[in-house]
Amino acid sequence: MPPIHLLEQQAEQGNIDAQLELSFLYRNVRVYKSDEKAEYWTLKAVEQGDATAIGLQYLFGYGVEQSFEKAVEWYTKATEQGCALAQLELGECYMYGLGVEKSCEKAVEWFTKAAEQGCALAQLQLGDCYMSGLGVEKSCEKAVEWYTKAAEQGNSAAQCNLGVCYYNGQGVEQSYEKAVEWYTKAAEQGNVQAQERLGHCYNYGQGVEQSHEKAINWITKAMEWYTEAAEEGDAWAQLQLGHCYNIGQGVEQSHEKAVEWYTKAAEQGNAEAQLQLGDCYYNGQGVKRSHEKAVEWYTKAAEQGYARGQLGLASLYEGDLGMEQSYEKAVKWYTRAAEQGNVEAQERLGSLYKIGVGVEQSDEMAMEWYAKAAEQGDALAQFEVGECYHYGRGVEQSLEKALRYYIMSVLNGNNPFARKRIEIIAKENEDLILKEIEYQKRKLDLDIISKVKYNKIKDLLKKYID
Repeated sequence: MPPIHLLEQQAEQGNIDAQLELSFLYRNVRVYKSDEKAEYWTLKAVEQGDATAIGLQYLFGYGVEQSFEKAVEWYTKATEQGCALAQLELGECYMYGLGVEKSCEKAVEWFTKAAEQGCALAQLQLGDCYMSGLGVEKSCEKAVEWYTKAAEQGNSAAQCNLGVCYYNGQGVEQSYEKAVEWYTKAAEQGNVQAQERLGHCYNYGQGVEQSHEKAINWITKAMEWYTEAAEEGDAWAQLQLGHCYNIGQGVEQSHEKAVEWYTKAAEQGNAEAQLQLGDCYYNGQGVKRSHEKAVEWYTKAAEQGYARGQLGLASLYEGDLGMEQSYEKAVKWYTRAAEQGNVEAQERLGSLYKIGVGVEQSDEMAMEWYAKAAEQGDALAQFEVGECYHYGRGVEQSLEKALRYYIMSVLNGNNPFARKRIEIIAKENEDLILKEIEYQKRKLDLDIISKVKYNKIKDLLKKYID
C-alpha cells in the first residue's frame, strides 16, 4: 500500500482505486480515522459512477437515505466485474449481517476472492479470520500466510499482527528478532499498537539490544495518540490508555486512572473494557471490591458475544465466587465461549462433561471438547485426549495416538503426568516408542516439523528405551 500522501495525490488526479482505498482507510484505520474525509473520497468516486462507491454511499448514507440492501445490490454489481474492493466490502456485509443474512462463511469466501487478487486489506481480514477461526477452521499458519502477503505490500496492521505472531510463536517459529523487524515497519508508518509493542521490546531487550531511551521514544509516541484520541471519546484508545495506566507503561502506574479509562470505554460498549472493568471490581484493583459489579460488567461483555467475558462469567458461576453457584449456567457460558474457539473454555467444558457436572456425563463430548483445545496446543487438554485414547474413553482405544498426545503435552507444558504415562507405555511397548520416533523422522523429512522439535521428541523417547 502506498503512503497515504501518495494515495491522496493519485486520488486528486481522479484515480478511483486510490479514492476508494482512502475511503476505507479513513473509515477503518484508527490513526487516520476521519468520517469527513471518508465521505469526501467516497463521493468523489461516486461522481465517476463507480458501483463500489455507490454501495458505500448507501451503506453509510452519504447524501442518500441509508440502505444496507441497496449497498449490497451495488457491491454485487461491482463484484460481477471482478472488483476486489467490492468483494471485500460484500464480505464485510456478510460478516456483520448488513443487508444480507449474517454468514461468516460467506464473508470468508468474498475475502478470499479479494485477497487472491492481491487486495492487502482483504488479505488482512482473511488473516484475522484464520487466526480467530471465524467462518473458517482456525489455522495460525494460514493466518501468518495472509498477514505476510498484506505486510509485504506495506499494510501496517498486517505488519503489526505478523510481529505479534513471531513474538508469540503463533503459526511460525518464535522469534523476537522477526517480531521487532515487523513491529518496526509498522511503527514507522504510525501504527500505534506497533509503537507500543516495539517500545516494550526495547525496554526488555527482546530481539534487540536493550535501550530504555528508544523504549521511551516509541511508547511516548503511542501514548500521545492514545491520550488525544481517548480524550476525544475514542473507545478503543480509552481502553488502551486504561491498559497503560494498569501496568505503568509510558505513564506512572495508577489502577485508579486505569479504572477511569476502562469505565469510559465500557460505557460506550467496548467489550474488552467491560471485561477489564469486571476484573478490577472482582480483584478490588483501583476500585472498591464488588462481586456484584464484577458480574454486571462480565455479563455485559458476555452478552455482546465476547468470548473472554463469557469465560469470566462461566468461571464465576462454576466457582461460587460472590454469586449463586450454577454449574448449568457455567456450562452455558463455557459453551458459548468454546464455540468461538476459546481454548480455556473448551478445556473446562471437556472437564465438566468428563465428570458430569452441570451437564449429562458423556465421555464422547468430553473427548470432543478436549480435542478442540488440544488442537490449539493446550497441554492439559492434550494429556486428557491422551488419556481418552489410552483407556478407550469416548473413543476407540489406541496406544499409538495416546502416546502422541502425551508427547504433545510434555512438549507444550512439561506435564509430569504425561511423562509418567509415556514411561508406562514404554515399559510394555518398546516397539511403539521406536515406531513413534520413525514417524516423527518422516515428518521432519517432509518439513512438517522442525529439526529442533524432532530432537526434543527423540530425546524424550529415547531415554525410555536406551
